[in-house]
Amino acid sequence: MNILRWISVGTLAAIVAACGGGGGIGGTGGSAQGTMRVQITDAPACGYDEVNVTIEKIRVHQSSTAGDADGGWSEVVLDPARRVDLLTLTNGVLEELGETALPAGTYTQLRLVLADNSAAAPFANSVVPTGGSEVALDTPSAQQSGLKMNVNIDVPADQVVDVVLDFDACKSVVKRGNSGRYNLKPVVSVTPVLSDAGLRVVGWVTPAIAATAPSVSVQASGVPVKATVPDPLTGRFVLYPVPVGTYDLVIGASGRVTSVMTGVPVVTTAYTYVNAETLPIAPAAAASAPRAVGGVVGPVAVAPVATVRALQRFSTGPTVEVASAPVDPDTGAFAFLLPVDAPRKTAYAGVPGTQPAAPVVFTADPLRAGLYTIEAMANGTTRIEEIDATAVVPPIGFVFP
Repeated sequence: MNILRWISVGTLAAIVAACGGGGGIGGTGGSAQGTMRVQITDAPACGYDEVNVTIEKIRVHQSSTAGDADGGWSEVVLDPARRVDLLTLTNGVLEELGETALPAGTYTQLRLVLADNSAAAPFANSVVPTGGSEVALDTPSAQQSGLKMNVNIDVPADQVVDVVLDFDACKSVVKRGNSGRYNLKPVVSVTPVLSDAGLRVVGWVTPAIAATAPSVSVQASGVPVKATVPDPLTGRFVLYPVPVGTYDLVIGASGRVTSVMTGVPVVTTAYTYVNAETLPIAPAAAASAPRAVGGVVGPVAVAPVATVRALQRFSTGPTVEVASAPVDPDTGAFAFLLPVDAPRKTAYAGVPGTQPAAPVVFTADPLRAGLYTIEAMANGTTRIEEIDATAVVPPIGFVFP
């Protein structure tokens, strides 16, 4: 079974380079050469002990409209193909994939090629559900020809460009109802690493909260940029790499209220500490049980490409993503467990490079308790539904053209 042929990836751009082999195929840009060095990392997964992908090769092109058979592609091959368990690459851990020389210039299209699955385990691309056995990852037929995304990264002559592939395993694996099968729906972003001295957000939660595998993310305008889970013993979390900018730090944990820190800066020259190791963050305990919210995306034909998430807006900003839910590709069903208690907020009060001396104190926003915007997206169209989770929420239906 051909699990995955071509996956086009990117938000900025990148290329996975060979460890032990690779070369150009009709490369463009003349004789001037640059170097691209690549690592891979992952956001936390939901309910899996392993998420494995096997990388064979990457093709990169300077034209965003180039087709598979067009000339001008540069290609690198991992020989042998590299099988990576993405769940070993959380909390700031990266794995080197190698580097390659390629024509200098601006690259606007990238295609990541994964190996085909064999008939029996160990599969090239697979998941191990928590407490279960290895299962192959299927790819819907609509993705066999690729998920094309335009990217943009400059490779200067005689310089090295470092990039990181950030593979979101949680959003990339979708369970198919009760069939026992799983779809691979790749969600991958790419971040250039301008300096290893910074581009990190570092903090600590209490060990009791860390043991519940909370989610920690930095977000921009309600869109997660990087997420992780703290170390279960120390509570330390590291979000890396994060592009230079200002973000909202969002912490969600079982039995706790959603806690947000606004105005978190990320710089190239130093780590950004959101709190001190001796003053760990402890989100307040929830007084109410979380609310089950669910529904269906239709027609079923759009389910394999649909995404659904829950957004919460504070009275005086910001809006953050509290949860995202996979859409069953066979039925279109989705479900969340959403906090009912009032979310809490504070502002960053530190200086990059130093650990703040004061404890982090969050303030509740009671006017926004249980209020969410459920957002569904498919084929470039967005549907929203406003809900109040302080009461039972009827099933939500999203219908797309």
